[in-house]
Amino acid sequence: MSTRSATTSTSSSVGHAPEPAGAPGRWGSLGPVGLVLAGGVSVQFGGALAVTLMPRAGALGVVTLRLLAAAVVLLLICRPRLRGHSRADWGTVVVFGLTMAAMNGLFYQAVDRIPLGPAVTLEVLGPLALSVLASRRALNLVWAGLALAGVFLLGGGGFSDLDPIGVGFALGAGAMWASYIVFSARTGRRFPQADGLALAMAVAAVAFLPLGIAESGTKLLDPTTIALGSAVAVLSSVLPYTLELLALRRLPASTFAIMMSLEPALAATAGFLILDQTLTTIESAAIALVIVASMGAVRTQVGRRGKARLPQA
Repeated sequence: MSTRSATTSTSSSVGHAPEPAGAPGRWGSLGPVGLVLAGGVSVQFGGALAVTLMPRAGALGVVTLRLLAAAVVLLLICRPRLRGHSRADWGTVVVFGLTMAAMNGLFYQAVDRIPLGPAVTLEVLGPLALSVLASRRALNLVWAGLALAGVFLLGGGGFSDLDPIGVGFALGAGAMWASYIVFSARTGRRFPQADGLALAMAVAAVAFLPLGIAESGTKLLDPTTIALGSAVAVLSSVLPYTLELLALRRLPASTFAIMMSLEPALAATAGFLILDQTLTTIESAAIALVIVASMGAVRTQVGRRGKARLPQA
């Protein structure tokens, strides 16, 4: 199956998927839009905290701590069943886990070289590209174009002054983010509640562990580093991934991807509050553009909701 057909199929099936009976009521009451927004706020503040941790443990060390702590928490909470799953189920979980490992590793390599705001701005191009590929309505292309304009405006119209290696890592993280959206939706359909996420996080942690040990070694055993890494895991992995997985069960991948254009705005806010990074007038205008684009995408989805529930031929 081609990339285009895979993402299109995901968007369609997620859009028509019924609400799973096992979804936690306290999260489901927020609605899919609220779930995405809550996850976005959590992950960006977790990312800002991770930047302050990098001098202690290194970029790969931070990712290792984040994935390990998140895996432990999710496995203890979810206690997923290991039996009764098909080979296709396990294949989906493994690919989802490797995608998360690659996405996290590439992104933290990027923010180790370029500021948080531009890194997230470049990374969000992946979900925006997915929204264009997965969309079946011309109006969604308009929202994607508006969000893309805001993303480039937030980047100052270009990224020539940034470390090219950091830019490359950020773009690679964006490609993995688009893949994450696809495989998160597939995992959510194959496993109850967040069981698939817990298993995938364990796969990601095991896959990344050798890289973290190679870079950071015994630094990973420092109690303060472990505590800060665990906080990053909760903010950047446990909460957002769980909320997004639940949201993708009721929200088309194309609409979800456009809403991800809010991430640069959230990152800029986190950078201002935690890293003392200020916003210019142009950056504020860019934030307004991506917010308008995301609101438009949500309104389009609300208009489709009634049609989506009609029986399909």
